[in-house]
Amino acid sequence: MRGTIRADDRAVPGPGWLDLQASCPGRTGRPSCCVQRESSPVRKTVNHVSETPATQWLRRAGIAFGEHVYEYVEHGGTAVSSAALGVAEHHVVKTLVMADEQARPLVVLMHGDRKVSTKNLARQAGRKRIEPCTPEVAQRHTGYQVGGTSPFGTRKPLPVYVERSILDLPVVYINGGRRGYLVSLPPAVLTGPLKAQPVDCALEA
Repeated sequence: MRGTIRADDRAVPGPGWLDLQASCPGRTGRPSCCVQRESSPVRKTVNHVSETPATQWLRRAGIAFGEHVYEYVEHGGTAVSSAALGVAEHHVVKTLVMADEQARPLVVLMHGDRKVSTKNLARQAGRKRIEPCTPEVAQRHTGYQVGGTSPFGTRKPLPVYVERSILDLPVVYINGGRRGYLVSLPPAVLTGPLKAQPVDCALEA
């Protein structure tokens, strides 16, 4: 069918992607003129990528994004997804669900090849203590299965913190709300529509 874009044809946004987006004023979502086609041997071929709460949130906000499907590996993390997509692990952002000393949940966005200093995060977030949530608690707070957690479209609004250096990247790859599925977009989305607060809490992995 003319104009149909398959999920496996959706390309990684690069410098030209922003130019294409700018050439489509007033358009929202992912118009076909803002998609660059490319073939990649590492992508899992699919006929359709169904909506998730994350992609619904992005579309409602009028944010264009790339879609990338790969073969999910249990406990493989960002090392697997970055290798499958052929991008630097530093550009893949992991979504971590944590809680403070009063069990109040929060989300931390960190480079795939870095760890979170919970001590530094707690100090900058004005909390006494911050610790990772168990998978069961994280899923209850976000509505997402662990391994498919996205900061977009969580079950309830959660405070979000983003490692400051992520904002310097030209494009980031972040979970789209399902295992084996990332979306790519400009990092400005994180501090803009998502309202994430920048922090400096990265440690070498």
